[in-house]
Amino acid sequence: MIKEFKEFIMRGNVLDLAVGVVIGGAFTAIVTGMVDGLITPLIGMVVGLLSGGGDLAGMLSVLDVTIAGSTFKFGTVISSIITFLITGFVLFIVVKAANGARARAEALSKKESEEEAVEPEPTAEDYLREIRDLLAAKQRV
Repeated sequence: MIKEFKEFIMRGNVLDLAVGVVIGGAFTAIVTGMVDGLITPLIGMVVGLLSGGGDLAGMLSVLDVTIAGSTFKFGTVISSIITFLITGFVLFIVVKAANGARARAEALSKKESEEEAVEPEPTAEDYLREIRDLLAAKQRV
């Protein structure tokens, strides 16, 4: 059982997946920090300026709406959507680059294997057939 688990873990796909999950988690933290620290305040400021708000605290809280004692945090939802879109776009770029590199490597490997599959050296039988064909053509003339 342990041997099978070890074989499963040591396969390339599982290791690649584990690395991807760890890097994805770290990248998500970076994107979340960027969105929460830069993009959300900018959106709050723009919305506040458009709605005529004066102070910065008022500008940033415009995206929160309280109805009957319940607060709807649209700013948090927008922040999550922006984080998702940025993370998805960057992962799309990374996967596209990896697939392109893989395709180029496969094409190069295929090209090299085709070059290696050069015509085999002619055998004695091939030479004899060629001589026979030449003699037959010469007799017809």
